Amino acid sequence: MNWLFTGRLRVDEVTVKIADLPKSLQGIKLVQLTDFHYDGVRISEKLLAQAIAASNKAEPDIILLTGDYVTDDPTPIHQLALRLKDLQSRSGIYAVLGNHDIHYQHSKTEITSALNNIGVNVLWNEIAYPLGQELPIVGLADYWSREFNPALVMNQLNPSTPRIVLSHNPDTAKVLSQWRVDLQLSGHTHGGHIVLPGIGPVIFHYQKLLKQLPQKVRQWEPALLANCSKVVRYWEWAKGFHQVLDNQLYVSRGLGTYSPGRLFCPPEVTVITLIGD
Repeated sequence: MNWLFTGRLRVDEVTVKIADLPKSLQGIKLVQLTDFHYDGVRISEKLLAQAIAASNKAEPDIILLTGDYVTDDPTPIHQLALRLKDLQSRSGIYAVLGNHDIHYQHSKTEITSALNNIGVNVLWNEIAYPLGQELPIVGLADYWSREFNPALVMNQLNPSTPRIVLSHNPDTAKVLSQWRVDLQLSGHTHGGHIVLPGIGPVIFHYQKLLKQLPQKVRQWEPALLANCSKVVRYWEWAKGFHQVLDNQLYVSRGLGTYSPGRLFCPPEVTVITLIGD
């Protein structure tokens, strides 16, 4: 079922304008990978290998991973780490964790350790400078964790300094709008899974319709759709590029697939080229 309804991997190429981007970083290339859900069910070994090959083919300057490496049990992270060792980039690999990576009390430590052991730098309310002081990479704690505290990190940066922010859940774009965010990279939504061409994710339009119905009718909302409402609030940001006030947000459709599967929403490897504004 998963194989039939996942669809073929797609490589999406995006160009993003960054104000005050130094000339030395013009044309720099990023690859984003997210939402692997490596658990023996939600992503095939073939699709994972294709994603790694596509990333390497892009010859990125840096690879950015935005969470949900496993589903609940963190044990598969060790096998996934063996696969991710094949990723290649000029300036390293940086990552944040997602809500599934902190499901159990020990999950965060086990997943962080496994990724660190293969050279992936996991950021948890931290700032890194693999591209130099002129373009920091900010990695936030997951939105659903007790440690999500963007002020702790964002206030360390000079407002005149462009920055890239990694945050698994796109809902955080609302919170982050009070700071400068030249590019936020998120996942979490899987693109909405079921998308109507020219219309968008079904769940977004369903939520709009639901708000217009009487409360008595809403109580009969199907459990599956009710759970989708809990996953993320701003389904209008389920996939692709968005302007959130003065900030820019890109949400990847990710790689893993949940039942009932994907429709017009293929798994994604994102190749992002940065240019000056």
